[in-house]
Amino acid sequence: MADIRQYLTFVLGGENFALETSRVKEVLEYTTITRIPRMPDFLCGVINLRGNVVPVMDMRLKLGMSPAERTVDTCIVIVEVNFDDESATIGCLVDSVKEVLEIAANEIEPPPKMGMRLGTDFIQGMARQGESFIIILDINRIIAAEDIMLLQGAAGKGADSPMENPAEEHANI
Repeated sequence: MADIRQYLTFVLGGENFALETSRVKEVLEYTTITRIPRMPDFLCGVINLRGNVVPVMDMRLKLGMSPAERTVDTCIVIVEVNFDDESATIGCLVDSVKEVLEIAANEIEPPPKMGMRLGTDFIQGMARQGESFIIILDINRIIAAEDIMLLQGAAGKGADSPMENPAEEHANI
């Protein structure tokens, strides 16, 4: 019997991506994100998740894509990341969430070899879906240990900062 795993599929910039459902805690509708000053571009800020401060990163920016406009389909995928025998809860901003798919291990191809300049170590594999591919991401490799420390620091700062996203406030005026 083939090793079959479940993956949450989502869209970034018109391309299909997936994460193992074992890493996904929940999917949230887009909500107000409190910005933290002097953070890298990929860090959107923090959200309040049932009384917990959770940092949110823009997956498009983290993967080197252009930023997207927020739409009714924009979601925050809450994931658990492991590092150094610890875990962290992080929100990942995505264009839209599609579905949960079951994919057998023998249907997943290794990531393409792109040469030394383009690292693909964050790609766990590629699964064919019709004529296109789903890029299966390794969330632990997308978020480096330094990023986690930065994100956890942002979560600590966010707990003391009641300031909402000023760009959204001015948009309503």
